[in-house]
Amino acid sequence: MSVYQGMSAETLEAEYNLTARRGAEDFAALVERWLARSARHRERSGARVDLAYGPGERDRLDLFAGNDADGPLLVYIHGGYWQRGDKGMYSFVSEAYLRHGVSVALLNYTLTPTVRMGEIPPQIRRAVRWLWSNAAELGYSRERLHVMGHSAGGHLTAMMMATDWPTFDAALPADLIKGGIPVSGVFDLEPIVHTTLNTGPRMTIEEAKAESPLFMPMASDAPQLVVDGGGETEEFHRQSDAYVERVASDARSVERYVVPDDDHFDELHRLAEEDSELFARSMRLIGGASA
Repeated sequence: MSVYQGMSAETLEAEYNLTARRGAEDFAALVERWLARSARHRERSGARVDLAYGPGERDRLDLFAGNDADGPLLVYIHGGYWQRGDKGMYSFVSEAYLRHGVSVALLNYTLTPTVRMGEIPPQIRRAVRWLWSNAAELGYSRERLHVMGHSAGGHLTAMMMATDWPTFDAALPADLIKGGIPVSGVFDLEPIVHTTLNTGPRMTIEEAKAESPLFMPMASDAPQLVVDGGGETEEFHRQSDAYVERVASDARSVERYVVPDDDHFDELHRLAEEDSELFARSMRLIGGASA
């Protein structure tokens, strides 16, 4: 029986349950490798971990300093379908950026079902505001903030691009974010409602539509780089293509890039590789120490 755009719940499960698609054992081994690599990187880089951007238990971020007070900051938002994941797993993403003078902040946020979906974007906005307000002390330029997120973090990246910052806080500039990089983002949340992945979010269709950046006006004309992997499902390609078609305009540069062959998870490795095309394209958007 069709539940969404001619697709059954079983089809949607196969398209969006990417951990199952990868295989539980393979995915668990991948996570272990990420955790070990990230722990080594935090120790070598002297990262400042668990900085509080608010009073909540998960109002925390890790900061990797690019050692350039005039350099950019890349804010990274992890995935996990809004119900799992932790910043500490993804520290390795910052490796190559640090070598190019880019500071990187990796965020935690409160997960569902502890909160409803609608509570998560405001928490990310508070983290971004804190990073903007404390830029001088933390060692980067508040005029060069960029946002990147993967999967559910890609959704939250797009939500930041749709944020009217002066309405959120009158002290903030409208152009607070200078660029966005959603990686394998979910921009229309309704398909998730019909899968087991809704166990944490417990979204209604109405909630899903209300939290879908695909249906929101972009408040920012900052450039975006919209990425997914060549080995991903058709639904993830469709999501990214639809988002680009929706938000690209003469005033807003939106670049589309498909990482050859990589699946939903392996594409993250390219962000940490200085010789990868994905890293090069992201650096053209972000700029580095000499920008």
